[in-house]
Amino acid sequence: MVAVEDAGEDSQPATAGGPDARVASGAPRVLVVEDEQSIVAPFVHALARNGFDAVVAGTAADALKMARELAPEVVLLDLTLPDGDGRDVCRELRRESNVPIIMLTARGTQTDRIVGLELGADDYVVKPFAIDEVIARIRAVLRRYQQGSTVSDIVTVGELRVDRAPRRVWLGEDELSLARKEFDLLARLAVDGGHVVTREMLMSEVWDENWFGSTRRSTCTSRGCARKLGEDAAAPRHIHTVRGVGFRLAAAEESQP
Repeated sequence: MVAVEDAGEDSQPATAGGPDARVASGAPRVLVVEDEQSIVAPFVHALARNGFDAVVAGTAADALKMARELAPEVVLLDLTLPDGDGRDVCRELRRESNVPIIMLTARGTQTDRIVGLELGADDYVVKPFAIDEVIARIRAVLRRYQQGSTVSDIVTVGELRVDRAPRRVWLGEDELSLARKEFDLLARLAVDGGHVVTREMLMSEVWDENWFGSTRRSTCTSRGCARKLGEDAAAPRHIHTVRGVGFRLAAAEESQP
């Protein structure tokens, strides 16, 4: 359906709803950087069904050109491209903008994930994957970026209140005494209250964007937070572990006694 690399200079980029779709609908634009048509076609249709305006680049060169010209809200970036390595594309995009980048790749080792996140990717999805999962990750990344620019210093999730400026936390009327990283982790979970934050994201954002190695520190810190929140390990009310993925701070309606 799409062969952006063969398009002439006057050709319009391939989109799910035409080049003016976003102007008319306000749909977030997603740049899909992928040369395998078996992946591109269902992605474009699924993105359109879910309210996104999909544009497709089949090469690294076109990906950079279209990212500069079309200013997408999210980039889905395959790492194996006919004219280069997607990691180089990620590095270049990150030099030029803060556009959210989700890497799509068959390389699933821990080292590959770490390298991708160190280069500035916001998430990392290993093939084969479910399209619905990728769309959920797109929404989560967009939500984080939007909240990052609009969220106030005080974040309230149910009976939990986090004041990020003075680094203070209250559970109901009681102020909690948290260690530095416990506060950082809890504040990060609060921003995405109700939604999963992966261990890799926590390690990158709470510890160090250049972290390397085990994610067990996030588990230990979350347990420290849970103890200070008075959690019952068998039936947690606030911090929930999503096995193999990360952690989630319960939404307001979930954390009620």
